[in-house]
Amino acid sequence: MPEPLKAMYNLPFLRQFAATVASAWPAFPEEDFVRLASGEGWETLELKGRMRRITTSLGETLPRSYPEALDVLLAICERCRGFPYLFFPDFVEVYGLPDWERSMDALERFTAQSSAEFAIRPFILREPERTMARMAEWARHENEHVRRLASEGCRPRLPWAQALPLFKRDPSPILPILEQLRADPSLYVRKSVANNLNDIAKDNPAVVKAIAAKWTGQHAYTDWIVRRGCRSLVGAADPEVLALFGYEGTAAADAVAAAELEALRAEAVIGGISELRYKLRLKDEGTEPLRIRLELGVGYVKSGGKTSEKRFLLGDKRISPGAGVQGAKTLDWKDLSTRKHYAGLHALRLLVNGAPVAGTTVLLHAAEARETACDDAAAPAAGRAFGGSDSP
Repeated sequence: MPEPLKAMYNLPFLRQFAATVASAWPAFPEEDFVRLASGEGWETLELKGRMRRITTSLGETLPRSYPEALDVLLAICERCRGFPYLFFPDFVEVYGLPDWERSMDALERFTAQSSAEFAIRPFILREPERTMARMAEWARHENEHVRRLASEGCRPRLPWAQALPLFKRDPSPILPILEQLRADPSLYVRKSVANNLNDIAKDNPAVVKAIAAKWTGQHAYTDWIVRRGCRSLVGAADPEVLALFGYEGTAAADAVAAAELEALRAEAVIGGISELRYKLRLKDEGTEPLRIRLELGVGYVKSGGKTSEKRFLLGDKRISPGAGVQGAKTLDWKDLSTRKHYAGLHALRLLVNGAPVAGTTVLLHAAEARETACDDAAAPAAGRAFGGSDSP
């Protein structure tokens, strides 16, 4: 089993970083910093907790003056690149809110070495107009990391980050930034623009549908952004968006003659996998191929017993009347930083353009039930066909 991500913050890392700081500021108390950072409770802290512990330990050991402390970090930031150094922008978030101008300049520098998408958000909440004006400038920056920050930092629903309820209510301040970046040459930036649109679509679908209709056909890069940014609307089978992308909408499910979804084992354990098989066949009617978006919907059981469905794309293709498609999918039940699994009956659905055509279930057990589940679950869970009884 691979080490958890938090393990990158260990004593060798802390000592090496302390030496780097001391190379720029010889008065830095290296041992005090290491002792503070790795002190009581360190082993139980998760990734963000360890990151914040390093931040506050720097606050205790760098110069008490924020500008002077920031100068030390700026002097070494070029040597501190990559994900582990997210505590550089975190330092600005914790200590720099009263010094807006200096903090903005620092985040512009630090984001190129790690990412400042989390650290910028308290500044947006505190001074939204002023901060968004700076981010609009960043959207025209020559560095792709800075341009990405302009979009990623104002996503209304950025995972792991403080929410921006003001933009959930009204995303209009975000739109000029996305407009500026709609055909950005950097895929890194375009992914962020698409994710921002997808965030907006969850609270303000009409805004994203209007943007999609306006942007479609302007540029290949923009078309890619629109398609990825509308993925939640496509998954929800929004008729306007399905029509925009050339799908037949949920009516395509009526063209399915037969469909089947099967779990090779009826039960699984948290940390294990489920092997799935699926197939469908269209009715032998008409002459034109149908554009089919085939998805697997997994009704994940939550901690309170309720379920929340996540959809996985299985295929997106045109299928002629009478033709079929089949395939396999491995469903991984390992816990992720973004999803924790809970024991219970998980409903699985095969969806065509957002409409269910077949389904089955997998009973998920806690890890300690591994042996029982593996021994008793040899029989497959039969797929229930919504579109017909015969097989493709």
